[in-house]
Amino acid sequence: MKPILYILLLVQINLNAQLNIDAVLNDYKKDVDLKHASYGLCVIDLKTKKIIKEYNSDLSLIPASTLKIVTTGAALGILKKDFTYKTNYSILYKGDSIKSSDMIGLKIIGSGDPSFNSNYFYTSDSLFFSGIIKKIKSTGIKKINSISIDNSYFDNTVPSTWIWGDIGNYFGAGANGLSYKDNKFSIFYSSSAPNTKAKIESIKPDYFSKKINLKSDVLSYGTEDEAYVYGNPYEFTRTVSGTIPPNKSNYEVEAQMPAPEEFFKFELIASLQNNNLFQSKESSETFANSEDKTIKSKWIYTHSSPKLEKIIFYTNTKSNNHYAESLLKTVGAIKSNKQGTTQNGIDAIKKYWENRGIDVSGLNMADGSGLSRANTITTKIQAEILTVIYYDSLMYEAFNNSLPIAGKNGSMTNLCKGTFAENNMRAKTGYINRARGYCGYVKTKSGKNLAFSVLFNNFDCSPKEMKLKIEKLLVSLVEL
Repeated sequence: MKPILYILLLVQINLNAQLNIDAVLNDYKKDVDLKHASYGLCVIDLKTKKIIKEYNSDLSLIPASTLKIVTTGAALGILKKDFTYKTNYSILYKGDSIKSSDMIGLKIIGSGDPSFNSNYFYTSDSLFFSGIIKKIKSTGIKKINSISIDNSYFDNTVPSTWIWGDIGNYFGAGANGLSYKDNKFSIFYSSSAPNTKAKIESIKPDYFSKKINLKSDVLSYGTEDEAYVYGNPYEFTRTVSGTIPPNKSNYEVEAQMPAPEEFFKFELIASLQNNNLFQSKESSETFANSEDKTIKSKWIYTHSSPKLEKIIFYTNTKSNNHYAESLLKTVGAIKSNKQGTTQNGIDAIKKYWENRGIDVSGLNMADGSGLSRANTITTKIQAEILTVIYYDSLMYEAFNNSLPIAGKNGSMTNLCKGTFAENNMRAKTGYINRARGYCGYVKTKSGKNLAFSVLFNNFDCSPKEMKLKIEKLLVSLVEL
């Protein structure tokens, strides 16, 4: 009788787990805030690779930033975790030798590296520029007269389906063949009493205070940063409107940076001047975009980025759109052997997952970051991609380490605190207007390892309220 009782007990435990998650799903069906919503769930047992719970798992939904698992997973698979970006510096000169030439140019060829002097990796400009400065000095070159930048590795456009309300903000910074300092700048405000106009204190870096034509209509109101920056990403005019909290000083609003390659050039010249290595020379001669066959070129230095696994860590933990779009165009350029574009990146990523056995017919990508509302995916595809990654020893550790931990860090810091899911769940989060989702891995109370995806679209409550509703579902996963 004991084996039979044991089996019945296991059945009852499993039934209770199903009832817990089913109770949450049943509550959703009765929730007036979800009357007009579309949502899906897929949970896969990583031991059996079988779906153990699903709801609308074949329904294509807007994934928001959970789409980044598709991009970063493919990037790890295609490029490998130790991949580094290479930004090359060459000396341009005329004559028999560099030392005998009275015109010395420096040409930098961008590689699409999103971490190029990024705040995530570099603490000062002097540290970032130290390699090229040291190399120039070692060659015996006394003066650089000209700087030229080649950023043609990417097409340097933002995805066509990004909206006007996003592209002027820091999270709307796209990829560039030569990105620099995360492709963003900052506007600092001081605010006073509620419903009064906030004043601009400064624009940093100072370079942009002289370049940007800025119009501001920001009010002191509320408790959140609701100030939005508008403007053509390729021009130097910006309008800021919305609200920031009252009675603040030095309050930072971050914006997308136009022409990052020009800002890099400005700061490189400043660094060369500080080391007495740059002198502009009045001359009709120029090395920029020149087809003069008498000009010679000699490579002198390569700047290498941190390893890809580190870049992907910040892509997912910080949900960095600029990094994700750069990864998308990088794999597109490498797989197509052409210029990096959004479309050839999408083609490469979809092909990669198709070759890994994923049915991508429910995947429609418009970008690599999830910022576009034209992206759609099913929870089944996301859970299956997570399963493929889990069984790939060359990519799982780096990928898993990039996912925020419930109750601990990143966008999962305040989720599932005080529950078994805390510290036992890692997930990529996603949110854009009326679309919220989570996908990742969880260890259950019974010791199972699961891959899961849950996506909600078009709910009628606030983002914070929807977050609390989904949290109940996330906590119930540990009972499976």
